[in-house]
Amino acid sequence: MSQRILVVDDEREIRRLVASYLVDDDFVVEELDNGPAVLERLQRQPAIDLIVLDVRMPGPDGIDTLRDLRRFSDVHVIMLTAAAEETDRLIGLSVGADDYITKPFSPREVVARVKAVLRRTRTSTSEQLTEPLVFDGITVDIDRHVVTVDDSPVDLSALQFNLLRALAESPGRVFARHQLIDRVWGRDFYGEERIVDVHVGNLRKALGDSASSPRFIETVRGVGYRFVA
Repeated sequence: MSQRILVVDDEREIRRLVASYLVDDDFVVEELDNGPAVLERLQRQPAIDLIVLDVRMPGPDGIDTLRDLRRFSDVHVIMLTAAAEETDRLIGLSVGADDYITKPFSPREVVARVKAVLRRTRTSTSEQLTEPLVFDGITVDIDRHVVTVDDSPVDLSALQFNLLRALAESPGRVFARHQLIDRVWGRDFYGEERIVDVHVGNLRKALGDSASSPRFIETVRGVGYRFVA
């Protein structure tokens, strides 16, 4: 079955150009021109595999739209940003974007990025563990996709869960950022290694953890991160 892509940009020419290349690669494509329509579409019919979302739109922009979307959906999102707007890219990653593409771009690059993101699995390995990972204060149940801290469930996105799993499966081991990218995002990831720092920060916040006094995830300065529970 063909995968379904939603292309969102207020500029009709850009939408049509991106959509035409995706259709030529056998994707099913829908087009929208504003953020509220995206939220309504996903709430009404969530069967979308990936969204290509422009940051700079009138009304609620792409970042506000993504922030609202993440309250109820974990759909893959690639953001389109202006080349000079690094702040937009970092904010987009912090609120849950999978990747970003800077304008101007080649439509073929968009197709390649879409394929790369869709190849990433929602779990860090194909192995299914029958026993939960149990530590002092935290339990990671792989099969049920449930995390509890002090016996209270914690709401994590799929990416946050996979990041926690990658660390917790090897407690005490120090992972460099590129190693976590390989395990969680996949070897075909495009982008900057700092995406790991952003998502570790979000994961810590969800777990009630602290970078300065880590209970679960410790920063190893100049190297990466390790699970210490």
